[in-house]
Amino acid sequence: METNNPKKVLTIAGLDPSGGAGIAADLRVFSRMDCYGGAVLTAVTAQNSRGVFSYEPLSPELVSMQLQTLIEDVRFDATKTGMLADAGIVAAVAEAAQSGVLGRLIVDPVIESSSGGSLSRPGLAESLRELLLPHAELVTPNLQEAEALTGMDVRDPDQAAAAA
Repeated sequence: METNNPKKVLTIAGLDPSGGAGIAADLRVFSRMDCYGGAVLTAVTAQNSRGVFSYEPLSPELVSMQLQTLIEDVRFDATKTGMLADAGIVAAVAEAAQSGVLGRLIVDPVIESSSGGSLSRPGLAESLRELLLPHAELVTPNLQEAEALTGMDVRDPDQAAAAA
């Protein structure tokens, strides 16, 4: 890849202070792929490698303002979402996606941590399904997230993909 003109990739996600997931992990991957990484923070978590102890979503207005200010300055080739936490934040991101300013959209529908702690408020799966997934080029749910998005008891990844 040319280092003179790196691809510009935006992450819209939460902060995992341990660096194992979220904004910190996404930016690390973007850097290793020789991409310029931008970030919009959606939530702050209190977590470590053993679990999620608490989280606090930012306001949809602040998420929207972060998006606006970045998009006025940088044209992103792609955007990856992670922890969006609640329906209001999903709506703010979906509005940007609908306007076409996010580039190619990859949605990781984070609903709970890998250790099993909830990272979402009620109604998140429905708002993701209705507002954001129609704009996504790629969706990367795990089995539990696929079940939440489809409303089905899905044990087979092929069945989950067909239902989504």
